[in-house]
Amino acid sequence: MSTEIVSDEQVWAAVAAERRSLVDLLDGLTEQQWDRQSWCAGWRIRDVVAHIVLTSRAGAGEILWELLRARGNPDRMSFATAVRRANSRSSQDLLAELRAIVELRHTPVGTTALDRLMDLLVHGQDIAVPLGIRREMPVDAARWSAERVWRMGWPFRAQRVLAGHRLIATDTEWSAGSGAPLSAPIAEILLLVTGRIPVAAVGRRGSA
Repeated sequence: MSTEIVSDEQVWAAVAAERRSLVDLLDGLTEQQWDRQSWCAGWRIRDVVAHIVLTSRAGAGEILWELLRARGNPDRMSFATAVRRANSRSSQDLLAELRAIVELRHTPVGTTALDRLMDLLVHGQDIAVPLGIRREMPVDAARWSAERVWRMGWPFRAQRVLAGHRLIATDTEWSAGSGAPLSAPIAEILLLVTGRIPVAAVGRRGSA
């Protein structure tokens, strides 16, 4: 496992770059594409964008209120808040809201700057994959994010889910776990530890 020390400045610079890149991608989509199902089951692409905006600037009071509305279920809260916002905004409104937070440095209670980066990298794929768009992940950002997910436990519980496997990045210096080796580019490993691809698919996709 990596012992790399990453500064907040590095992470926030990567967050801004991902947001800016995502704005460029979304700016070229048709309305039909905004309404297409994302790679995240049950979520439209516009729902994913709304979620990115909401989780980038939510305050503690807002989170608590929405969690109460969702009867204490974080997953239900995330989905319900995203859908409500997506349904109340046009695609151009959502794009403008995303553009407005490109440089925002805010971490909702209980999260870190790395969570914002990981969220963007993974949700960027949730948007791009079903559209047939190849969206590259910066290697450093993917490595930092994979390390964060591996250590964080909930909600992905990667160490438990992937027990018995040793993950080895083929394009950067990173590895974790023990057991049967799974070798792939770090972007693909990030998709594995966040549950986007199964173990059987590792090494067969090329880079994400």
